[in-house]
Amino acid sequence: MNIAAAFPDWPRRRHLATIRAMFHHLGKTLAEVLWLPNLDAETCARTTTFEGLENLRPGVGMIGITGHCGNWDWIAHAIALRTPVTVLHRGRDEPKMNLFITELRAKVGISTIDRGSTAAGREMIRALRNGSILAFLIDQNIRAESVKVPFFGRPALTPIGPARLAVRMGVPITRMFCERRNGKLHIRILEPLLVSTDDDPVALTARLTADIEAQIRRVPAQWVWMHNRYKERPKWEVRS
Repeated sequence: MNIAAAFPDWPRRRHLATIRAMFHHLGKTLAEVLWLPNLDAETCARTTTFEGLENLRPGVGMIGITGHCGNWDWIAHAIALRTPVTVLHRGRDEPKMNLFITELRAKVGISTIDRGSTAAGREMIRALRNGSILAFLIDQNIRAESVKVPFFGRPALTPIGPARLAVRMGVPITRMFCERRNGKLHIRILEPLLVSTDDDPVALTARLTADIEAQIRRVPAQWVWMHNRYKERPKWEVRS
């Protein structure tokens, strides 16, 4: 069980209780995603609390990093009410689901880039130059160029593309996390990391992964423990 590897000192009953709580959380998350078309400035103020809003830089292109913590779609929608957001998206196999997701995002001005598109690279650069937050989820083992960095004490393949892009363009990186707190969704926006073209993308990826791990440790029941985070993908591993 992934959670047992992450928290080896916990008794088994705590692992199982956390997994049960995770499924309750994911059920709430699904209901919230279906409700997201109702999110506007008024309902956001009523349902969402923020920490670190001063770390948003409207009009400044930034890389935004998060994980599958809390309600990750809620982050994009809530922040898009304040500043432009662009998300990188892996197309689903069901065309109707893809259309639902992209139209849902578009209602609050979120632009969607298809990760498999030949124009994806150009679109990402354009989004940053136009002052958008370009958002990535990097806490899963996916079919993308990846490097092994520590995650709960074990090397885990992690996409390196966002760090490479930040280094290439010299743009800051902010980390944004969501968690359930006191009946509301609480969004934390950490102070942006200033990135230069001399920075090491591997070290940067490790730093971002450590931030995601810290958030998971804050609220373990609000992460997707069913994901096989340590799967080997030789084809996608970048040797640094």
